[in-house]
Amino acid sequence: MTKIEFFTSESVTEGHPDKICDQISDAILDALLKQDNNARCAVECLTTTGLVIVAGEVTTTGYVEMQDIVRSTLKEIGYTNPEFGIDCDDAGVMVSVHGQSRDIAMGVDEGEGREQGAGDQGMMYGFATNETDELMPLPITIAHKLAMRLAYVRKEEILKGLGPDGKSQVSVEYHNGKPVRLSTVVIAQQHTDGTSEEDLRKGIVEHVVRPVCSNLLDDKTKIHINATGKFVIGGPEGDTGLTGRKIIVDTYGGLGRHGGGAFSGKDPSKVDRSGAYAARWIAKNIVAAGVADKCEVQVSYAIGVPEPTSINVDTSGTNKIPEEKIVEIVKKNFNLNPREIIKRLDLLRPIYRKSAAYGHFGRNDPDFTWEKTDMADTLRKEAGL
Repeated sequence: MTKIEFFTSESVTEGHPDKICDQISDAILDALLKQDNNARCAVECLTTTGLVIVAGEVTTTGYVEMQDIVRSTLKEIGYTNPEFGIDCDDAGVMVSVHGQSRDIAMGVDEGEGREQGAGDQGMMYGFATNETDELMPLPITIAHKLAMRLAYVRKEEILKGLGPDGKSQVSVEYHNGKPVRLSTVVIAQQHTDGTSEEDLRKGIVEHVVRPVCSNLLDDKTKIHINATGKFVIGGPEGDTGLTGRKIIVDTYGGLGRHGGGAFSGKDPSKVDRSGAYAARWIAKNIVAAGVADKCEVQVSYAIGVPEPTSINVDTSGTNKIPEEKIVEIVKKNFNLNPREIIKRLDLLRPIYRKSAAYGHFGRNDPDFTWEKTDMADTLRKEAGL
């Protein structure tokens, strides 16, 4: 008997208010790392109509002009027209940044006889599944591709009158755990006033939905585009944006769990970021090795302590060897102390702005070292497969 299930994931374009904030936060981090790869950074943003507020903690030997970074990021996204709720030249920018707490720095910084510890307590998750070439869940993979395509047709002016703000959502039908079709595709795309909704819908179906989803669509697939009938007021004017509010978009679309913290604006001494990247690296290599078809890795830390407080592996029953054995193999082959994660994944580089839109995982980018499957052969041999 066929077991039929549905799972839905969403993504957003780079012009979504929350993603504006993530990209500004990571652009500031990148600018700091270019000058000082030991910079400590935890920067958050808020944006609303015509305004961006930057706040947080920075300790560095370098200097960045944060107002300039805010404006250049808005410009690169496409916010150059006040009609879209904010523009790079006239937006108000407020900055309130101070140094990292000395109490936190005591636990994070290396010293005589003291190894670098975790920048905070917490638990981080990594996930992988063999249902796509990217070893990512299909729903979030398709949702990201739709959001990226929306930005592409806007920037290339394939469709006229589009604004930077947009969202995508897909519902995938699974038969006995295998994805077979899209049951629903949802698109929300900002546009200028006076744009024909009918023409917009036809254009998005032709130039966005079908190029991305053609092999998964059928005559029963429901497609909803700007279902309210209009999407003129968007961007920060339509919705306040915050750094770190799209954490499920950043990770696995809800199919894998998320830990307690967001990523953007945080340097890799914060295990919210580096620990989550390491957990994805481990999970992806376990699946690439054929040790399991699906894998979720949890790692937890205490502030100031180098060694993880726990490591857990959950394969949802797809494991080829006992999960206890997988945990032993992970502990043997992966050093999860923060300093070693940073060194092994080469994280002290200005690579983070591009991670702040369209997901931190499943990207074929050589800078995203946590996506490598360089440990798969080792794990396969250790597992005796």
